[in-house]
Amino acid sequence: MKIEELDETGESMCRSESETRLMIVRVDAKRALVGAGARILFYPTLLYNVFRNKIQAEFRWWDQIDQFLLLGAVPFPKDVPRLKKLGVGGVITLNEPYETLVPTSLYRALGIDHLVIPTRDYLFAPSFGDINRAVDFIHKNALSGLTTYVHCKAGRGRSTTIVLCYLVEYKNMTPAEALEYVRSIRPRVLLAPSQWKAVQEFRQWRAASTSSFSPSGDAVLITKADLEGYNSSSDDNIGKELAVVPRMTRTTSPMIARLSCLFSTLKASSSCGPITRQLADARAC
Repeated sequence: MKIEELDETGESMCRSESETRLMIVRVDAKRALVGAGARILFYPTLLYNVFRNKIQAEFRWWDQIDQFLLLGAVPFPKDVPRLKKLGVGGVITLNEPYETLVPTSLYRALGIDHLVIPTRDYLFAPSFGDINRAVDFIHKNALSGLTTYVHCKAGRGRSTTIVLCYLVEYKNMTPAEALEYVRSIRPRVLLAPSQWKAVQEFRQWRAASTSSFSPSGDAVLITKADLEGYNSSSDDNIGKELAVVPRMTRTTSPMIARLSCLFSTLKASSSCGPITRQLADARAC
């Protein structure tokens, strides 16, 4: 069986090690540049949002999207007791550490669960894995009658990405319907291209992920991290998965199943260089 890395569109690709390194350097440079700009603009834009909130009644700090869901801007410590009175039992923070104004300890002191998913501002979306965690976090709270407050800096992009994915998954909306609905409540929401793409592809990713790991399924998903033996960062996993190999029957022992998967992957084409060499090293061991 040939193992190929899949790009964000699902098309197979085999890159040389030098090409891969060049891509990583470019992405890291972009992240660093955007990160520096985000740090510089954080307090000026935060003050601007506070000013507009004071003078414009329609410029609300947060909005109620669903019975158990709030979408808004980064809360201040003084906001936490107010959120508690609104029935908030969980908060999802999409901010990076430098733009987070409320420590987890303050939430916990008031009995509020805090899920932190640091995501760079402006151009970046949470990984599918992080979106999945956040969506299930909201759903779990809703089943218990608790409201979840989802926020980033301004409640426009990163947090909206999570909210839209929740509406798509649990309210049976299409991405376009979810966006139109949220905009009708909070008109200033604005998604970057990568964030909108994540919303559009989330349901497909979740369905594929669920079927791949289902006990009754006939295939298992092997990620690059599984083959290389390390936990890669969330951003590295976006849109990059490997082909599936047959699932062993339930009567097969776990050890035999693992060996079968390993030997199946050893048939990978040598054109995929680094992965094949790593599998060959594993076989030698």
